[in-house]
Amino acid sequence: MRALIVTPESALVTLADVPEPELHRDDVLVRVHAFSLNRGEVTRLLSPPHGWQPGWDFAGVVEQPNGSDLSVGDRVLGVVRQGAWAEYVAAPRGHLGAVPDTVTFAEAASLPIAGLTALRSLRVAGPILGRSVLITGAGGSVGRFAIQLATLGGAETCALVRSESHVGGLQALGAPVVATSIETLDSEFDLILETVGGETLGKAMLKLTPQGRLVIIGNTSNELTTFDARGFYPGGSRQLIGFALPATYAADPPALDLSYLAAEVARGRLDPQVAEVFDWYQMETAIDHMRYNSSAGRTVLRTSAEPG
Repeated sequence: MRALIVTPESALVTLADVPEPELHRDDVLVRVHAFSLNRGEVTRLLSPPHGWQPGWDFAGVVEQPNGSDLSVGDRVLGVVRQGAWAEYVAAPRGHLGAVPDTVTFAEAASLPIAGLTALRSLRVAGPILGRSVLITGAGGSVGRFAIQLATLGGAETCALVRSESHVGGLQALGAPVVATSIETLDSEFDLILETVGGETLGKAMLKLTPQGRLVIIGNTSNELTTFDARGFYPGGSRQLIGFALPATYAADPPALDLSYLAAEVARGRLDPQVAEVFDWYQMETAIDHMRYNSSAGRTVLRTSAEPG
């Protein structure tokens, strides 16, 4: 089969012939039709671990059910730790969700990492109906899903972004209040999803209600954080929580959540925010688009299995 792999000779990745993946006991073989790019895996291309085959998110059709409850030809989306930038991927059954017929493979492929991160980090606070939620770095993929999912859950959602160009789009997704400076926010929040780190994290910690929770899901600033602890602990039981999506898989395989996300797209209640779809021969262009293009949304690539 063909796959995009890292080689010492290539600047980023190259399309090459590689062996088909081996199926272990609980694996299903999926023919990949589309996959999306995540900043974490693209950043890893600059210093990849030895033998790493890139690719986390994918959507396609079942090729070999391998004794599972799936059938050949079933439309699925999924997430793996590596190897999704390929014609075929082996994924645990518990990491595959159903894709409704009305959802395209490109839309489905945009969901796993960003959608699951948003969904599961929101759950850290428990029920969010009527709660106030602040999402920092809300212009990114996780933030855009978090706005929509928090709104679906009945939260009073506020978004923090760096650029005013994102304000209108995020309001349309369900955040009535969109700020470009955390200092302008007078409210306290029951839950804060924090993706920026650095100075923003330090200031966000002081915006929690007495029983509020702040969930750290990223550090896009790559900066250290300092804060005045005297403003954090008095008068309540505020919590600072680190969140890493893969750590949740063992206790709670993501199949049901993946199916939920895809079903919400089919119902028209979740916008997958696909900004651009490229052919996988255009990988370098796609990476540049994701890194430097200011347009909002997900970058998706289509393998040769995907028509059109």
